[in-house]
Parts: sequence; structure tokens; C-alpha cells
Amino acid sequence: MNGEAAGEGRIPGRAVCQAIRDAIVSGVHPPGSRLTEEVLARRYGVSRVPVREALRTLESEGFVTIRRHAGACVAEPSEQEAADLLDIRALLEPLGAARAAQRRTEAHLKVLRGLVRLGRERARRGHLADLRSLGGWFHETLAQASGSPSLASLLTQVRRKITWVYGAEVPVGAGECWEEHAAIADAVGRGDAERARALMAVHTERSLAGYRLRGPARVRNPKQAVNTAGLRN
Repeated sequence: MNGEAAGEGRIPGRAVCQAIRDAIVSGVHPPGSRLTEEVLARRYGVSRVPVREALRTLESEGFVTIRRHAGACVAEPSEQEAADLLDIRALLEPLGAARAAQRRTEAHLKVLRGLVRLGRERARRGHLADLRSLGGWFHETLAQASGSPSLASLLTQVRRKITWVYGAEVPVGAGECWEEHAAIADAVGRGDAERARALMAVHTERSLAGYRLRGPARVRNPKQAVNTAGLRN
């Protein structure tokens, strides 16, 4: 193993896809940049086979573009594609909440209520840095509680791509956001699917107003103006 691979450390082949995806989402590999199998294989201390498989998976997810004779590069989502992500999330999140109200387990409910308690506490104390991750865990737990692996997978993929394409302001109105989370968790706990769906629809619509395209370095022709009222997960 050469110096680069030794420095990075070998990782299991199955983790290569996740590692490359995370690097794309975090901006290590910006849109349009080349993804060379040999370089990635050295970085993660694996052969080119798992790297090639990972790039094909990421192409199917929309993170990578592979062109014949040109190789792989990070995808460059258009303005319309970016806007579509927000629309898709607005459709899927309420469905996931309704399904969660019908299918959640006591374990899911315990986690949701625990996250609500933590979120309310952090918001009350002004610990805003913790709220994004707590909000993400809340929505991921809700998706898992839907009892639909396909729906949960779609929601996870959409949320990753939104994080990749969009930035968000520092949270404001965080207390109100977590009161909305609490109301959703309560509806899920009572098995009220229609109320959970309606509450999530309103919450998602408001939350998406806090996202803004990251700019020309991230998305081509980002002309869409998005109201930056503040991040609400």
C-alpha cells in the first residue's frame, strides 16, 4: 500500500460507496470534478473493483455522471432538478408521517419523544448547533417508523441530495420548529394518520423556505430565489 492509502486507512469494500457519497455531499468533490478509479482506490486502500461498483451505484442515485471514454465525474444538478428535490420531499414527508402513525412501534415512539425533549431543551438554551442533527434524526426515525424500507430509503436519499445542493441559514424560530415536531410525534403516538400527514405537510412547507441554493460553485444557473427565513428541519 502506498503512502496515500496508508494515510487514509483501508476501509471495507462495502463502505466505499458511503465514503464517496459523503465526500460528495460535504463538498470534498465539487460538482463537475473528475472521480478517478485509481485515485479513489488508493485513497481508501481498496482495489478498483469496489470503487467501480460504488460509482455505478452513485450514478443510479444521481450523484455521479459516467460518460463513455470520459469516465466518472460528480453530477451538476440543474436549477430545475434542485427545485424538484424540494417538491419530492414535500410529497414524501407527509406520507411517511401518516404511515408512521399506522405502523410505528413503541421503540420508535420512545426515540421520537426523546428527540423532542432534547430538541426543546437545546432550543430553549440557545444551543442551535445541535438542532440540525437532532432534526435530521427525528425525520429519519419517523421514516423508519413508516414500516416501509422503500419509502425510508427514498426519504434518506432525497434529504442527502438536498443537503448536497442547498445550504440553510442558522436556525431561527427553533422553539416553534420543535413544537411542530412535538405535535407530529403526538399524532403518531395516537395513531392519527390524517393529523400526522397534515401537520407534516405544513411543517415541511415551512422548513423548505429556509433553504437556498449554494451558488454557481454548486449548481449551474442558480436563479431560483428561496426565502431564507431560517432552517427548520
